[in-house]
Amino acid sequence: MVELSLVLPPEPDNRWQLAKQMGVTSAVVHPLEIGDGTQFWTYDELLGLHQWFTDAGIDIAVMEGSVPLTDKTRLGLDGRDEEIESFQQFLRDCGELDIPVVCYDWMAGIRWARTKAHVDSRGGSYATAFDNEQMGGGPTHPATSVSADELWENLEYFLERVVPVAEEAGVKLGLHPDDPPRADVRGVPRIINSVEAYDRVLDIYDSVHNGVTFCQGNFAAMGVDIPETIHHFGDRINFVHFRDVDGDADAFVETWHDDGPTDMLAAMQAYRDIGFDGPMRPDHVPTMAGESNDNPGYHTKGRLFAIGYMKGLLEQTDE
Repeated sequence: MVELSLVLPPEPDNRWQLAKQMGVTSAVVHPLEIGDGTQFWTYDELLGLHQWFTDAGIDIAVMEGSVPLTDKTRLGLDGRDEEIESFQQFLRDCGELDIPVVCYDWMAGIRWARTKAHVDSRGGSYATAFDNEQMGGGPTHPATSVSADELWENLEYFLERVVPVAEEAGVKLGLHPDDPPRADVRGVPRIINSVEAYDRVLDIYDSVHNGVTFCQGNFAAMGVDIPETIHHFGDRINFVHFRDVDGDADAFVETWHDDGPTDMLAAMQAYRDIGFDGPMRPDHVPTMAGESNDNPGYHTKGRLFAIGYMKGLLEQTDE
């Protein structure tokens, strides 16, 4: 059964109550909602977070982004072995607390990239956008010195050491696509940008614990058929970001969930077809009336709309 989830802050506020009022009791812990950007958790810190949610009747379904992984490991710098050890212990701690999924990415140097955050959308709402031509300026990033081959070598080094621990801990890993899924952004190479790249990742260590965060917007920007690609990955999909974009990896605009080019009902049916029973959250929602747009893509009203839309799609599909 698909587990609808929401990014929620680490301490209770009205968003916890709104989630429960919508019937969502599954939380994604995300760095955009953690004020200090915590990545390295002690067991006691993670236990305290877990207790906050449990006491409110909410389960932590995913630790996303707020995980002990930095460019020290992605770029193969001194200290990566110590960081990988921290990641291994983090997986053990998540397993101990029944946190089933950890979402990470392999975007070195330049992270999630957008060039606009105030694109006019339906009814005066705002969407975010990316245009690679506008990314051409600015200083040269130090990570331009790394090659795609080196990124692959470093990813293989990482996976060979963490996936066995994830298996032992009962935690599933979900690798997020590069966003945008280009060969490079401002000269910094990117490697997780195609179905073929994911096939290579999954072959590095053949285990359901080495899986995919299927971010639909990124796969749409790759130009693939979304339902077909969902079937292609099957049980290696461990986490879903339900969203859509209009455009491609060179230039795109985020869309309302019900107003993009992807057949979202067919996508939801594909998840049913493969028996997906993991967490699925709405992602990159429009900023709506009365919202400040100081956190583009992650305000509350758009997420409420998206959850209702996703519930409607689920009701139209066959389990």
